[in-house]
Amino acid sequence: MPLALLALAIGAFGIGTTEFVIMGLLPEVAGDFGVSIPTAGLLVTGYALGVVIGAPLMTVLGTKVPRKRMLMLLMAFFVAGNLLSAVAPVFAIMLIGRVIASLAHGAFFGIGSVVAAELVAPHKKAGAIAMMFTGLTVANVVGVPLGTLIGQNVGWRVTFGVVAALGLVGLAGIAKLVPDLPRPEGVHLRHELAAFKNAQVLLAMAMTVLGFGGVFAAITYIAPMMTHIAGFADGSVTWLLVLFGLGMVGGNLIGGKFADRALMPMLYVSLGALAVVLALFTLTAHNKIAAAVTITLIGALGFATVPPLQKRVLDQAHGAPTLASAVNIGAFNLGNALSAWLGGIVIAAGFGYTAPNWVGAALAAAALVLAVLSAALERRQGADNAVLASGTPAGPRTPVHH
Repeated sequence: MPLALLALAIGAFGIGTTEFVIMGLLPEVAGDFGVSIPTAGLLVTGYALGVVIGAPLMTVLGTKVPRKRMLMLLMAFFVAGNLLSAVAPVFAIMLIGRVIASLAHGAFFGIGSVVAAELVAPHKKAGAIAMMFTGLTVANVVGVPLGTLIGQNVGWRVTFGVVAALGLVGLAGIAKLVPDLPRPEGVHLRHELAAFKNAQVLLAMAMTVLGFGGVFAAITYIAPMMTHIAGFADGSVTWLLVLFGLGMVGGNLIGGKFADRALMPMLYVSLGALAVVLALFTLTAHNKIAAAVTITLIGALGFATVPPLQKRVLDQAHGAPTLASAVNIGAFNLGNALSAWLGGIVIAAGFGYTAPNWVGAALAAAALVLAVLSAALERRQGADNAVLASGTPAGPRTPVHH
């Protein structure tokens, strides 16, 4: 694997850390600014919406810019946003800083996926994408717990300062290690937008929203579920999230390896198993050991879908994949926001803290149905193309008049 992938992974590590570390620091941030916890929660919502909006916006703005330079510009945005968050005098300024940082997120992973795939041989593309996403998964194992620890003991502003420094390391790595890849000739914005007319691209994005949404339906409410149902102490939640992160790292690497061999079967297995494990979580949540194992499996199965889904979008949007790839990253965040909202609804309706697991299982099962539908549609298109290529089947001849 080329060293350039390491530079992309470092950038991904910084982005993953800043996205998730805020969840562990909300009480400290809320206390410093004198706002309520729900108000401080806007720092999470604002970031997610920034990714959804920023992914297509920044990619469109970057269509005329060489990909290496665009990746460097995005990391500069990321650094600026985190520095602004670190020094924000009032809550509104911090929220602006979070949104600025989030604008880099979707486009970085979208363009980064295209660059990673171009750096390797065709049969290693999903593995290269997985290598970049390893930075995001390792962030949940190392970056988020460490950032939370620093924020709780030294101050949350220091955490965001450290994340900005990580961004600078990523920026320097991209400048030094990522080659100047030529922009594909003749690809314009209209070509990028044309990818969205492809039903397979839209189906892959819908699978992304539903599949990864299934994961976040459960994980968003992991703290109350584990403390109230499983009986863990409050301090144990951090280590449970580390287990989730370890599962993500393993699932991501396995997903990348097998997606290069058999992409659709990999999706069937991971989505089907994810739906089953999420349904079982309603039972295993009542036992500490079983709950810890289940959380690790959810992380592994959830992230095993990421490289194949990202590669599926790249394959189907061939010729103009950059915008579709970035929008698919926004789809992950849309899934997170949708599932967190649905999980909150079932809890508020009085179904209990394990109820979001049923929501997650239903979403993952729906993604599996779409995967089967997508493959069936592809087979039918292949059969139709084969018929066209071989000419009109033999039948009654129509007289030809000259």
